Amino acid sequence: MPNHSNEYSALDDTLDKLDLPCRSVSTLERASAALIEAAYPLPLPGQGATLARWRVLAAIAGRDLSLVKIYESHTDALAILAELRAPIQPATGRIWAVWAAEPPDAVLHAERQGDAVLTLTGTKAWCSGAAFVTDALVTCRDSHGEKWLAAVNLRQPGVRVTERGWHAVGMAATQSVEVEFDGVPTIPVGVSGEYLSRPGFWQGGAGIAACWYGAAAALGNALRQAVARREDPYRWAHLGTVDAALSGAATVLRDAAEWIDNDPHGNAMTVALRSRSVTERAVSTVLEATGRALGATPFCRDRWFAQMSADLPVFVRQSHAEHDLAALGRLVARDYDDWSL
Repeated sequence: MPNHSNEYSALDDTLDKLDLPCRSVSTLERASAALIEAAYPLPLPGQGATLARWRVLAAIAGRDLSLVKIYESHTDALAILAELRAPIQPATGRIWAVWAAEPPDAVLHAERQGDAVLTLTGTKAWCSGAAFVTDALVTCRDSHGEKWLAAVNLRQPGVRVTERGWHAVGMAATQSVEVEFDGVPTIPVGVSGEYLSRPGFWQGGAGIAACWYGAAAALGNALRQAVARREDPYRWAHLGTVDAALSGAATVLRDAAEWIDNDPHGNAMTVALRSRSVTERAVSTVLEATGRALGATPFCRDRWFAQMSADLPVFVRQSHAEHDLAALGRLVARDYDDWSL
């Protein structure tokens, strides 16, 4: 795997100044604000530098998954606003989120008020960073069942951040709780259904795998450093297992980024599902190999290692496991590929 440490020295300098890993909401809020304020240049997906975008996300993920969760969501919101040509100019000092989960018991209802306003009522679940995020893009449905994306200022009457829905140990600082809306005015972004149909939806979905990869690679590096300090054939075997898993995932992610840049308006669903599935398998391999190789010590005495090992299994569950594999299988069955070299 190539070394890009010099290429991202400015980002490393910013991260070095933060109190990581974040173990409280207040620490995560400060770190997120500082990282966003640093305005590290992040290319939009599908604009010819998708891999550079993913490398930044992977680098942040390798330091703190709660931080990259907030940062990725913020930058995803900016990318969506740009892609859908929303009449919104995000102001400095604001932290955006994308809250798009729609479990059956938490669907936001939208009432149209002319062409420029959607009024939201109901509950939104899985709202990461709700305690401090200032603005969000939220999915909602109108009385006809049509799906919309709306931009909402969270610092207005009618928005209530609850303490429900988040009892996680891993990723605890994100406090991805439920948020209630009571007649809150918002601005529609794009037309009905466009959030899901736009090319950037699956481009962003593939980018999440870069976050998973960055965290797994960081754990792999911890193992590599331990192996370098003491010769042990079993540790070598575990390191070889990690290398094979990460090298395979890195190749798939690089290919995916290239595909997206070569066809920015194409449907990247197959590419995204394949990238996510391969990377998820690599994450599982790395988590098992590092644990078996290093034993209990880093879980108990290394603050970063312990936090990363708790956070990553939660974060990677953004994958839908066999549901995603089944969706990928249907796509592969329809669009024949003989997997030739």
